[in-house]
Amino acid sequence: MFLQVSDGSRVSEYQYYEFLALDRPLTAEQQAEMRQLSTRARITATSFTNEYHWGDFKGDPLKLVRGPYDAHLYYAVWGARRLVLRLPAMAFDGVDLDAYAVVDAADIATHRKYVIWDVSSEGKEEDWEDDESFSLGVLSGLRGEMLAGDLRPLYLAWLAAVGVWERDEDAFDYETDEHTIEPPVPPGLGSLTGPQVALAELLRLDQDLLAEAATTSPPLGRTGPVEYRAWVKDLPDTVKVDALVALLDGDVGTAHAVLLARHRGQLSGVGPGAAHDDEARTIGGLLDQAAKRRAARVEAGAAE
Repeated sequence: MFLQVSDGSRVSEYQYYEFLALDRPLTAEQQAEMRQLSTRARITATSFTNEYHWGDFKGDPLKLVRGPYDAHLYYAVWGARRLVLRLPAMAFDGVDLDAYAVVDAADIATHRKYVIWDVSSEGKEEDWEDDESFSLGVLSGLRGEMLAGDLRPLYLAWLAAVGVWERDEDAFDYETDEHTIEPPVPPGLGSLTGPQVALAELLRLDQDLLAEAATTSPPLGRTGPVEYRAWVKDLPDTVKVDALVALLDGDVGTAHAVLLARHRGQLSGVGPGAAHDDEARTIGGLLDQAAKRRAARVEAGAAE
């Protein structure tokens, strides 16, 4: 199969699939099951990687993330991009996850004791570049950040989905309108981490929209080892026991979440929410201000 691009040339079909097991390696039996899905893939105890120039992947990515894997990356020559992460649900105690969800663009669902975060972006074939690539090794760093209480990835995915509305007014269903309020704004939007920059690129987040959103985002608070030590000493014994049992059982992600979910307020400088109430903006207001910012930037560039 070949796809036609804007300059009249043809490129072969290309799809990239990658999975990572971050908390627990796959058993020999699980690896054998993955081999049944692909005879050409590179399969190890912690990863699955394959490129398709013909045909398609036989498995269900979402089912695999609900099973042995914790992270999945997909992108294709026709512009489709997708990232799926599985995280312990207790990492989001006190967080209104529904506020950061957008149907078909930033889906957030629960599966047993986990949250499945499924974000995607649809592009155009003519935008494909021959050297286009993304790294799940980098993007999987978002998981650790969210386990540590950082809500910026959730907000960035929501914002990227909102940005699509500016380019395509039919992107959302009829129930969503310009008066919808943005979710709580996390601190630190003005100083993104490497994985967060990679997420913004993957989801085609408009930089003017991001700059506008960051105007109400406070600086990110910091906590060091000394503060952690004092805080841990005062934790209830039941919390310490739960964390240690999870750690000894090999469930590192859950152990991390048990402790850091309780510490989120100190880590971020705010509670589980963030700038919301008086500083909350509507989708329409955000897009209008971003458009003004973009126009001013273009005008300034033309004047130079």
